[in-house]
Amino acid sequence: MTRTIVASATREVVIGFDQPFCVIGERINPTGRKKLAAEMIEGNFDTVIKDALEQVAAGATMLDVNAGVTAVNPNETEPPLLVRTLEIVQNLVDVPLSIDSSVTAAIEAALKVAKGRPLVNSVTGEEEKLEAILPLCKKYDVPVVAISNDETGISMDPDVRFAVARKIVERAADHGIKSHDIVVDPLVMPIGALGSAGLHVFALLRRLREELKVNTTCGLSNISFGLPHRHGINAGFIPMVIGAGMTSAIMNPCRPQEMEAVRAANVLNGTDQNCSNWIMTYRDYKPAEAGVAATMAAPAASAGRRGGRAARAGAAARME
Repeated sequence: MTRTIVASATREVVIGFDQPFCVIGERINPTGRKKLAAEMIEGNFDTVIKDALEQVAAGATMLDVNAGVTAVNPNETEPPLLVRTLEIVQNLVDVPLSIDSSVTAAIEAALKVAKGRPLVNSVTGEEEKLEAILPLCKKYDVPVVAISNDETGISMDPDVRFAVARKIVERAADHGIKSHDIVVDPLVMPIGALGSAGLHVFALLRRLREELKVNTTCGLSNISFGLPHRHGINAGFIPMVIGAGMTSAIMNPCRPQEMEAVRAANVLNGTDQNCSNWIMTYRDYKPAEAGVAATMAAPAASAGRRGGRAARAGAAARME
């Protein structure tokens, strides 16, 4: 059975088909978060600390750490900032970390100070990336996320994405890296833009599990990009990708609806033995309170709809 081992200074986590789904907290990432980026540039890590603590408290198995705050001179600015962010987080929480950067110098700088066995996020099928990242993974004996795109970009053909993943696994083997230390990201496309995105991912996951026998991950919320009520789509997507063979995801553990889906999938998949984690998490849950809240909200919503109909009728009368 394929097992990818990651670790903090004192805690080991196994990513695998027979293990509970690995939730990699995504919040320590300034991409698209202007306030966080500005804080990190100024040396203010209050939000980083808050996000780290909240994600672990919400049930994150690991935390992704990204410090890509600017596209200006990233080779100079990102390495020291990523190192500082990593050191703050690993001294604050005792979970394994994912070192997330597109800058090779930043990854190497972070690996030098990282405790335990972090996950490197990431390498692609591009020759330049393969030759830069794989030797580092071998040198520091760490697993790596393999993203299924190369110099040609992201293919809409799932067979091409599988071929890129296989190429990365084979090239990693050339560097002495075992397939169990490759965690493939098959790339999730937005379902709102590509109606077959879900089907593509499910098919890819089955092939990656059965043919390459590798663990997998993804940016979970990509599936719902551009749609309303995204967390409903994300929560529905989770048990389906787990059923298809996905073993981890980079996601927001602070969304109760999505974490409930993860925990339920662990129960139904047999990786939450005796339902112990589910019981421990939800034993004090009071569905009656949720029902009362929903009942109270319903009359108000109905009144709003009646008011809306009346207003439309009045407007129509005035137009006549």
